[in-house]
Amino acid sequence: MGVNSRPADGGRRRYDSPLRDQRARQTRQAIVAAATRLFVLHGYAATSHADIAAEAGVARPTVFAAFGSKAALLREVVDQALAGDDDPVPVADRPWFRPVREGRTPRAVLNAYAEVCRLIGGRAAEVFEVARRAADEGAEMAELWETMQRNRRTGATMVIDLISALGAGPHDLDRRRAVDLVWVYNDPSHYRSLVGACGWSEQEYTLWIADQMAHGLGLGES
Repeated sequence: MGVNSRPADGGRRRYDSPLRDQRARQTRQAIVAAATRLFVLHGYAATSHADIAAEAGVARPTVFAAFGSKAALLREVVDQALAGDDDPVPVADRPWFRPVREGRTPRAVLNAYAEVCRLIGGRAAEVFEVARRAADEGAEMAELWETMQRNRRTGATMVIDLISALGAGPHDLDRRRAVDLVWVYNDPSHYRSLVGACGWSEQEYTLWIADQMAHGLGLGES
């Protein structure tokens, strides 16, 4: 032919890119899983990049390359514990949150939201405790904790707005006070205390959360 048949990129083939992306994602997930285990076991402050790298089976620079600071890694650990994976889909758009939006009575909304609290509690209660304790480690960690509290309040606000849209708003409570009440009960620390420490079943926990929210909001069994 008289011409060089090698690709212009020097031999690299584009079909290798998805494989590299997959491997990079697998490496990131291994690091997140390792960091989650160590943060929960030893705490944020006592866990180093080197510890995480060893637990994940990667080189220490790989952890830096994937996430940079340890604070950024904890932020990712929190996000994935809440969502259940690393897909960039908001919690409110997840299939397991859909029953909350589709509830046709106030109690149906609260029952579905109690199930969401159970699901998130099971995945994230220990990670929330890590973040709470890490908030004393500096401004960046304190801001992460505050963001987590604001996000919980956003979820509580959504629930109250859904109930109000059904024409059955909380009795004898203004909107802000109603949001306050749901915000208190959607805290994963309740799961950690009742299921983790006291040995409640997940069903008992879910029913309790739903009942407490309904009672506090002055809503019956409708």
